[in-house]
Parts: sequence; structure tokens; C-alpha cells
Amino acid sequence: MAPTRLVLQQSLRYDYPSPVRSLHHQLMVLPPARHGDQLRIASSLEVKGAAAQVLESVDPFGNLTVDVHAARVQRFVEFVVRVTVERQGTPPAAVDDLAGLLDPTRLTEPDDSLAATARRLLAGGDEGWALADRVNAWVAATMRYRHDVTDVGTTASEALAVGHGVCQDYAHVMLALCRLCGLPARYVSGHLVGEGGSHAWVEVVLPSTEDVAPVAVAFDPTNDRRAGPSYLTVAVGRDYADVAPTHGTYSGAPGGRLSSTKSLEQEMVALVPA
Repeated sequence: MAPTRLVLQQSLRYDYPSPVRSLHHQLMVLPPARHGDQLRIASSLEVKGAAAQVLESVDPFGNLTVDVHAARVQRFVEFVVRVTVERQGTPPAAVDDLAGLLDPTRLTEPDDSLAATARRLLAGGDEGWALADRVNAWVAATMRYRHDVTDVGTTASEALAVGHGVCQDYAHVMLALCRLCGLPARYVSGHLVGEGGSHAWVEVVLPSTEDVAPVAVAFDPTNDRRAGPSYLTVAVGRDYADVAPTHGTYSGAPGGRLSSTKSLEQEMVALVPA
């Protein structure tokens, strides 16, 4: 696969009905320096509307976390994100730490229905990547994409019970089933070319052969396929709660309103002859 460049421009803006104080905001909107075949070429986060202190750190999953502190915000605060990455088309990178990738979380805790589905999927006799493909296809065929039915606190079992949801719900259902089937898996937050908002999918972590360390392969149950070069990974975790793009606190009147814009462009990278 030829190298691909992805250029992201994103704005997250909070408008407040009156001045607020002691704003503490955490953002997970910038990708790590490297993730698999994805290499960060450039990135920036600009804060508008308030004088702010910006601190970057890396969490236990390797995600880049940005903490913003502002003593006072008069009317609004806006976070402007610019990112350029290249997908290099190399084989998936090895994953050293599988801690927690087989364990249920609050958002992926299975119920009887999920457990029964996992048993049926296992009964088909597939293993490894073939089983992961089977789980991905089952979620895609069973769920129906629909806004305003679920929210960020909806669990996998709740989403499956109503049969509707958004990409986050598809990912949580697949995570629950993968873990029940003995497939280590993690939640991925990022962007997909052609979609207006953020996107979520799943990475399944398995040995590619008996003699090779585990690698992560990305599956998109919302679109019933493996993820490819048009996907930009921002963060990974056990579920959405580990990778929420934006959350925070402040002192002042309630009623802050979030608005966002995003563009993601994809282009081929010209190869320089040796």
C-alpha cells in the first residue's frame, strides 16, 4: 500500500451564558507520535478566548493528553486542532501490553444475551483473525445506525437490547463479544475521511503467527470492514471512558454549549526514487 497523508483541522468551542472561573479541561484530540503504521508529521492545539496554561502528558495507554487551565473565561473558549499524519502502509506494529484487553469494563460488561451470542459465534469453529472478522460482521448485521437513541453512558448490553446506536455503541458491542470469545481488543477513537464527526472502531490484538508477537488489526463494525488508510487514530483504551475527546469542569452558571467543526483530507504521498 502506498503511503497516505491525512490532514485534520478541528475546532471544539464552548460558549457560556456568563463569565466562568477556574476552567479545567482535558482533551484527547492529538494523536501519539506513532501508532502502528501511522506517523505524526505535525500537530498543534491553539486555545482561543482565554489566557490558558496548556500541559501535555502521556497516559498509561500511550495516548497524548492535553490539560488546559484558565483562571477566567469571559464568553467562550475554543480549541483549534491541526494534525498531519502519514499512514505508511507497513505491517501492523507489535503490541507489548495486553493488560485489561480481555477484561470487561462498565461500558462493555456482558449480559446473558451477549454471552449467548458469543457462544454461537464460537460454535462456528473460527479462531483468531477469522473469528474477529465473524464478530465484526455479526455486529454490523445486527445493529442499525441511529442518532439520539444512546449516549456516552450507554453500555454494550443496553445498545444491543435496543438494536440501534452510533459508532461508539457498535464498538462497545464488538469489544464485549471479542473479550467473551477470548480475543483481546481495545476501543479506538479517531476520524474517518468522509464523516463529519469523530469515529470509533476496534483493534483486535492477536499473534499474526505462532512465532510473532501480538499485533493490532483494526476493525470497523459500523461499516462492516477492516479499517484502512482513510482512518486517523487519535487514542486507544478499554472503552470510550478512557479516550473521551473532551471533558472538564468550571465554576459559574450552567448552560455551556459545545459546537464543533472538522475537516479531514486525504492525499497520496509521492514516493522519491531511490
